[in-house]
Amino acid sequence: MLKFKSYRLIFLVLLSLSSIKFSASGQNNTLTRPALWISAATTPENTYVAFRGKFSLADEGMADIQLSGASWYVVWLDGKYFYEGPDRYTVAHPEYQSKKVPLTKGDHQIAVLVHHEGIETRILKSIQPFLQCGILQHDNEIAISWKSEQLNGFEATKLRINAELGWVEWVDTRKLPKDWQVINFDDSKWKIPVEVNRGLGTFTQSKIGNVKAVEIIPKLMAEGNLAEVYGYEKDNPSARFFLRDLVCDKLPPQGLWKRYDLGFVMLARPKFVLDLPAGAVVEFAYSESLSHGRVAPWITLSGSDSYNLDHFIASGGGQEFFPVHPKGGRFVEVHIIAPVKEIKFVGEKFIKRSYYDQPEGDFRCNDELLNKIWRTGIETYKSCSEDALIDNPTRERGQWLGDMGVGMRIGAAGFSDIRICRRGLVQSAQCARNDGLVAGLCPGGESYLSTFSAQWVSACLNYYSLTGDKTLLDELYPAAIRNMAAFQKYSSQWGIGNDAGWAFIDWGYVPNPEPADMGLNLHYFIALQGMIKWSELLNKKEMIPEYKKLSGNISEIITAWFGKNTKSGLYDWDIIGYHRTVLGMLAGFIPATHRTEAITYIKKHILNCFPNNPSAPFLSDPGANNPQLITPYFSQYAFRVLIEQGETAFVLDQYRKCWGWALEDGRTTWTEVFDSRWSRCHQWAGSPTWQLSTYVLGLQHRFDQKKNTFDLGLYTGDLESAEGRIPLSEGKTIMIKWKKANNMIIYEISTPVPITINIPAEMKASKKGSVIVKDKLVLSVPVLKSKVI
Repeated sequence: MLKFKSYRLIFLVLLSLSSIKFSASGQNNTLTRPALWISAATTPENTYVAFRGKFSLADEGMADIQLSGASWYVVWLDGKYFYEGPDRYTVAHPEYQSKKVPLTKGDHQIAVLVHHEGIETRILKSIQPFLQCGILQHDNEIAISWKSEQLNGFEATKLRINAELGWVEWVDTRKLPKDWQVINFDDSKWKIPVEVNRGLGTFTQSKIGNVKAVEIIPKLMAEGNLAEVYGYEKDNPSARFFLRDLVCDKLPPQGLWKRYDLGFVMLARPKFVLDLPAGAVVEFAYSESLSHGRVAPWITLSGSDSYNLDHFIASGGGQEFFPVHPKGGRFVEVHIIAPVKEIKFVGEKFIKRSYYDQPEGDFRCNDELLNKIWRTGIETYKSCSEDALIDNPTRERGQWLGDMGVGMRIGAAGFSDIRICRRGLVQSAQCARNDGLVAGLCPGGESYLSTFSAQWVSACLNYYSLTGDKTLLDELYPAAIRNMAAFQKYSSQWGIGNDAGWAFIDWGYVPNPEPADMGLNLHYFIALQGMIKWSELLNKKEMIPEYKKLSGNISEIITAWFGKNTKSGLYDWDIIGYHRTVLGMLAGFIPATHRTEAITYIKKHILNCFPNNPSAPFLSDPGANNPQLITPYFSQYAFRVLIEQGETAFVLDQYRKCWGWALEDGRTTWTEVFDSRWSRCHQWAGSPTWQLSTYVLGLQHRFDQKKNTFDLGLYTGDLESAEGRIPLSEGKTIMIKWKKANNMIIYEISTPVPITINIPAEMKASKKGSVIVKDKLVLSVPVLKSKVI
């Protein structure tokens, strides 16, 4: 039995509950300015309000613009687009953004459009609206004179993008105050906003960098005339858009259309300048792929109707069309309903929202397909990064914990800054269930997955290894104690039960028939091992015996389960199953004498699944569970096992076969699963990127030992050469290059700062032990058929 009977552990859990504090990573900056709104009355959902703030600077120099609000806002400074937000936050731990900008002496104007959604989304809880803004120069607070006005041109329709996201923008720009963002606009008749209290915690500065606005010049794919064919405009806007006649061989033209390719699925919005007659209708629609050659504004697997589009009515003349919210997609169509001869396109560009721009890391080898696969992982990761590392930019924009575990490794392969992952780990703890189980999805749409909560422990330790940031472990240790204690309520003779929370192992996963799933319990065991390590790192000696005891108890249950599934002394791998075999290997439950047959089974299973086996079942939807399936997500575990057991060549061939399939039909970001009917942009499918950087380039981060420390473990497979860059802090990178010749590998490292390389003796390299590299290191390593090479 795993019943939670230790009174000492109960006491320590209660103590941790009273001591959980979430730090600001060394920053003590708090925002204490009043929250503002247009009135103290309750605001209806889907309301837009404009704010204008006038301020004056006595000196030229850098100004710090500090902002927060709900639910979403866009900011202009002196009439030009400046920023947007907020960075998502929890109700108890709100955050403000800080963006610095050089400004001249004299008068300035900040304009903010705040959208009160009034509903919970994957991004934010439903919070009554407000704007909080301050400006500092030379650490001095600058006075701001505020005015506000509700923007009634935005119609509060009941049309949502989908059940996970907010409202469709439906706006008559004729009813908006013209050029209200510019400094000389007359706001004398606007209202002075009032102070409001939204019951939030103390605001601290966001712990991430500024999200970027990257200009994208789209590729024009096609254009032509259009005509309406379907019903009233609000009956079903997606159907009305998709069913328009774009040929007009039988109907008279009622307007023009253009179709664009942004190159990748991304989170973006148009910034078009159009010269149109007043009353012209302009609609932008977005999709991750083309359906019958066209943009279809429906979002698959939404669990609801979906309308991935924006609707404008033009005010007349030259005008910028810039939606308030970005939306996900790769392909965009703009439809304009107006006399054809009166439609003029003046400017056509898009603004991509992403935490990243160009990667600092790199990977190249003698196989161009693998190079493309590495880059695709980076592009997908970029498209899934904003104020958080999200699962997908189109369907949800949700901060899922399991996705983050894969993503932080991909991020470290490409970038020096992965603070969005740190912040996500903290927010999972901030949003913990009442019993302490950390959230698997947050801060909006909170969901609790027992497996993700177990993986959170490993993710925190991995973040420490990748960055050397031990403050995360100090900050989250009390939450980690409560998280692990939460599992005990659901323990039995079978292990941790499935009622602890959604036990997500993988899409398509078929659980074992017993009352407790062994996939979940293997994740739980790995988490307990992680807690022992975490406690050792923080010298929390009093907790180590408790976690060793719990680990021993669950180990007995798992060992007995594996032992039960044997025939004549041999494991029945088909009964044990692919996922549990892989996790059993990772957790050390497969004896050394049986590892070869386990590896043989794993490879056989993979080769019998699509895309390797074209006749194998497809993972057509989330309910299509079948034991004959593999996914990109689970490769983070399976391929790690295979590579470290000497199967690098097999794994590289799987990259070519399966991820090569994912690149077919011109796809440029990774599909969610090996079935194109799901999302076309999911960063959790990008494990080949971090595995190529980590194993093929050969350096594994060990910043938990010391900053800029790496273990050398080179796994080259059938490749003849490779080179690339590994990011360090502040944009610096290590350059790695190796090449095979005469049954030897010549391995070179060039570094701009001193680094430490731990070289294992079993590599039989020309150097071994802990080597400090100040600028360059050259090694010779024999090409061995072992788990090292």
